[in-house]
Amino acid sequence: MNLRRLLSVVALGMGILSVQALEYGPSNVSASIALKVPGNMAVHYPLTLNKLSESNFDYQLVSNTKLPLLMYQKVTGEGETKQVQVWIVALEDVYFNFGEQLKSDARHDDCLFYMPGFWYRRNLRSPKEAPSFHTSDSWVVREDRLSTPMTTIFDEKNKKSISVTRVSTFGEEALTTHKEGEVILSGKTSLGYTGFENVNGTATLSFGYPYKEAPQTYIRKLTLAPSVEAYQFLKKGETLTLTWELHETAAEDFSDCVKQAWEYSYDLYKPAPVETPYAADFVKEVLSNFFVESYVDDAPTKYYSGVELRTATCDKLDVAEVGFVGRTLLNAFNALEYGEEKQRKDLVEHANQIFDSYLQHGFSAAGFFNEVVHFKRNFVENIHSIRRQSEGVYAVLYYLDYEKRQGRKHPEWEGRLKTMLDAFLRLQNEDGSFPRKFKDDFSLVDKSGGSTPSATLPLVMGYKYFKDKRYLEAAKRSVGYLEKELISKADYFSSTLDANCEDKEASLYASTAAYYLALVTKGKEQAHYAELSRKAAYFALSWYYTWDVPFAQGQMLGDLGLKTRGWGNVSVENNHIDVFVFDFADVLHWLAKEFNEPRFTAFSNVISTSMRQLLPYEGHLCGIAKKGFYPEVVQHTNWDYGKNGKGYYNDIFAPGWVVASLWELLSPGRAERFLE
Repeated sequence: MNLRRLLSVVALGMGILSVQALEYGPSNVSASIALKVPGNMAVHYPLTLNKLSESNFDYQLVSNTKLPLLMYQKVTGEGETKQVQVWIVALEDVYFNFGEQLKSDARHDDCLFYMPGFWYRRNLRSPKEAPSFHTSDSWVVREDRLSTPMTTIFDEKNKKSISVTRVSTFGEEALTTHKEGEVILSGKTSLGYTGFENVNGTATLSFGYPYKEAPQTYIRKLTLAPSVEAYQFLKKGETLTLTWELHETAAEDFSDCVKQAWEYSYDLYKPAPVETPYAADFVKEVLSNFFVESYVDDAPTKYYSGVELRTATCDKLDVAEVGFVGRTLLNAFNALEYGEEKQRKDLVEHANQIFDSYLQHGFSAAGFFNEVVHFKRNFVENIHSIRRQSEGVYAVLYYLDYEKRQGRKHPEWEGRLKTMLDAFLRLQNEDGSFPRKFKDDFSLVDKSGGSTPSATLPLVMGYKYFKDKRYLEAAKRSVGYLEKELISKADYFSSTLDANCEDKEASLYASTAAYYLALVTKGKEQAHYAELSRKAAYFALSWYYTWDVPFAQGQMLGDLGLKTRGWGNVSVENNHIDVFVFDFADVLHWLAKEFNEPRFTAFSNVISTSMRQLLPYEGHLCGIAKKGFYPEVVQHTNWDYGKNGKGYYNDIFAPGWVVASLWELLSPGRAERFLE
């Protein structure tokens, strides 16, 4: 062990010693309760923690005013973890909202904040129209916004973190007639709230029940609305028990904070695989109907219509998209491979027609893919993205490798791809990054480097396929940029093309990019890329749900019995869950072996089983008009894309990428076979 490593271990050990006595008591805790009489504004009452002796409880929570309920609190646990249980006993029928605040010993300005799948650092990559420090430095949100109902404060100055996590079975949810202001719930909910607040310059954890959101609630893409505070009814004589777990630990940096928080939340919730009857072969058979019913052959480039469809009809449209939400070429490769395996000539014929037509008509004058084409309007998107271009090259390289293994050659396609990969070399900046968007003349439209890792994958594959070391060197330079600007800074942003914010796909792509390089390198170099992949993987994992969000009766997803564990939130801007995974499951399995981390394999199995649940087939269409057109915008919290809200889908969806993602999930080992 070298001196630097030794000193860091010693420092971390000292840090752990310094946080082993988590304080919780009247000196750093405040509580309050709000009571509402229907038709009247609620009244908020501060509560005092009165220490009890010779009692089953540690504190009684009392007000200066006589209240129609009794409240007691018990604190258990020693050292860095404590459980706080609150008992509320109704002396009369009441509508209430209860909350607590736990002050840390850190200055708010010295801290970064983490709410899994929603808030990273200070959300400064997000615009002011979404939750971020641009709007406020204090936020509380309803728990179902978060992939784990947890808030963590990371004290950068003193290198330690403190978190609060809700402990509950989360079995109930209730409808409301309003989404802002004071709202009375129509029944029982399991959902509380969590967040952080700046209390006179001190970073403070805030948590309570039932839910509220402040200073604003986020109801739609880039749409903040007035705050909301829900009121739960408690009948005279009834008792309600609420439990939160507090945890304090040392952390070297924000990446270490997120790593430890994910491991802690995984161990706390212990998400199990979801029991479904759908084996991989059955899922693929159902999904293959998408290849059949979405196929369009009356355009210069044949394609699968998988963008901007309506869930009510799934009727084909005139929009062809190479990557991102369309993924036409990857779907064509999947259909070809599957069609030949199952001797389905229709799938093989259509897939070959797509590849042949794109070879002839699918490129711009400079040799880039025509990423998005609206045929009836005769419109071709003239702004290219490194992500769509990369995903197109990625798909065609898989196609060419497969064809070569079958003894079939495509020199024209190979020439096209060499031209594109050479163009990638020209696009790459000196720091190793790639611009997010550009034009045919190589002029830049968006210089942001957030989409850089999407280019790493085809560069590594191009190196392997063409045996051209220039592509490998470019891939290494790209991951050098990722290491310096994203991974080391714990700042994963703007990989998705329809948002400018912190998002899941940036960390997922970064982890996958480093994994690809680890597969083609050896020794210390491989170990370095493996470590980068693992570091980014924790951020990607942080977007995936460790728990099952409750739905109310009448909300379709709840009526279908959807378990949200294993599904991933999308981004700060787009606050819904989806099945974006592609070959991240392979990354997790590989990392599990490299680092002897069984949580990765176990959670990958949760993802794999859970994402099969909404498979639409006859008698089980899950709100989708056609078999195999897997849903995309799964709205699991109080947020929508413009239609329907929690428990439903948006009315417009893009099953093209969803089918491609699930197909890759169920086709393990692709990258390792290609790069062997």
